[in-house]
Formats: sequence, C-alpha cells, structure tokens
Amino acid sequence: MKILGIDEAGRGSVLGPLVVSGVVLEQNRLKYLERLGLKDSKKISPQRRIALSRKIERIAECHTIHITAKDIDRLRSRDVNLNEIEKIAINRIIRESAPSTCFIDSIDIKPERLTIELETIHPDVKVVAEHKADDRYPIVSAASIIAKVERDRAIQEIKKKYKDIGSGYPSDPKTIKFLKNIPPGDLPDFIRRSWATVEKIVG
Repeated sequence: MKILGIDEAGRGSVLGPLVVSGVVLEQNRLKYLERLGLKDSKKISPQRRIALSRKIERIAECHTIHITAKDIDRLRSRDVNLNEIEKIAINRIIRESAPSTCFIDSIDIKPERLTIELETIHPDVKVVAEHKADDRYPIVSAASIIAKVERDRAIQEIKKKYKDIGSGYPSDPKTIKFLKNIPPGDLPDFIRRSWATVEKIVG
C-alpha cells in the first residue's frame, strides 16, 4: 500500500512559481520518514530543510510541479481561481503516484469538500484532507519540505539576475520595493501580474 502526502509552497507569493509537491512511499517504510522528526517546513531553517529534503528523496519517491507566474496569470484570466489551479497539480500528482491513501494539507476552507471532490475523481484513493496536516502527518511534512526547497531554489535563480527581490511575498518590504522600482511596461514574467498587490503598485 502506497501512502502519498501533498503540500505546496508559494501560494500567497506575488513572485515566482507556486510549487506543489507529493511524497509517496510504501506504508511499511513510513517509519523511516517518521524517524526524521519532520514538521511544517516554515518552522525549519533553510539549511535544515535542504538537509532533510535530501534524506526524504533517498527514502521516498517525490513528485513536484512548478506552476509558473505566467501560467497562474493565464489561468486566472480565464476565471480559474487559485484553488482550481492548485487542484490541477494535485490531481496530476495523485494520478502519477497511484496511492491507496493520500494525506493533504487542505486548500479548501471546508476540508471535507476537498475530500469528496478528490475521492470522486480518484475512486480508488482514500483522501484525508485537513488543515495543518503538515503538522500532523510526517508524509505531508515531507511534501511541505520538498515544496519549500524547490520554491526557494526558484527564487534563488531569479535573484541571480534581479538581486534583492526579498522573499516574493507581499508582506515583505523588499519585495514591495522591488515591484515599485520596476518600469510598468517592463515586468519580468516571474511576476504574478494578476495579483491585486501587483496591479495596485504597477497599474
């Protein structure tokens, strides 16, 4: 029996991709993951996340999907909201992983609604969708860590050219300063132009 955990990184960011990751392994190997003492990636230092991600990749199979800022803007222009955009990646990871059970950090304010929706699409999979699942289930914590490390790598690539862009989140003064200093007609494609924060700043 294969167990899958799914989580994301970069959902609320105005810069860079939304990264959705799945970590899958046989149930009898879960103990190896549990021994790592995993928790939500936001509570771990970047260096520790990288070290843990390497260990996770040795223990389990990892599936990661990058949804670029350009893709997000394109889909949002067709009235596809962020939850639906993320579900495209979630469903693909479930199909690729073919688990018996999927644990997921719920993107829906009503986790039971997400459970029903995913189980309807994947009738052979038992879905456990909960808020803060990354704190409760090591398999989701592992997915959270893989997603965050991948997202951090994407941001580091952007920083090679654009230097001080901050974390990419609208709560970061460095990110806001970066947006304010960009000529409106010259927005790089890693900026989520459809975000209200970006529209307000660059018009």
